[in-house]
Amino acid sequence: MDQQKIGTFLKDLRKERNITQEQLAEEMNVSRRTVSRWETGSNMPDLDILIDISEYYDVDLREILNGERKDEQMDKEMKETVLMVADFSNEEKAKVMKRLHIMFILAFLFFTFFLASIFVDTWKGPFIDFMQGLSMGIGYGMIIVGAIITSRYAKQIRDFKLRLMKKL
Repeated sequence: MDQQKIGTFLKDLRKERNITQEQLAEEMNVSRRTVSRWETGSNMPDLDILIDISEYYDVDLREILNGERKDEQMDKEMKETVLMVADFSNEEKAKVMKRLHIMFILAFLFFTFFLASIFVDTWKGPFIDFMQGLSMGIGYGMIIVGAIITSRYAKQIRDFKLRLMKKL
């Protein structure tokens, strides 16, 4: 799959419709910058958005993925398969986002305890000092893990982990 070719094809389709990147972005509920990244080939739309794009431009999904027009129509089974894959992908994203949400809430609670324990004068002693350090460390660690998971490097880390697992 040639992302540059797909991006050029998406740009041509948009120009055929005589619409701006901003107008397409509104239609697809994404930012103009995202549309620009699609058209330059630096990013690919998610599968569910690809289906929406194919319907919006009234082109075959395979045409988009090939980056050129074809005469044959996409059969219903192919579309259903892609929709199932997109649904699965969205379910996986929802699970990850739920876990991240819980992790950030816990980090917030740990930091809240930490700050409360600093400002309450009656809370003193080695146990409170230990709990302050523990809550600060756990909260900070959760934020770092969340930042890594949501970064663009998360895929590289997962791929590296999979390579390591295969070697074992």
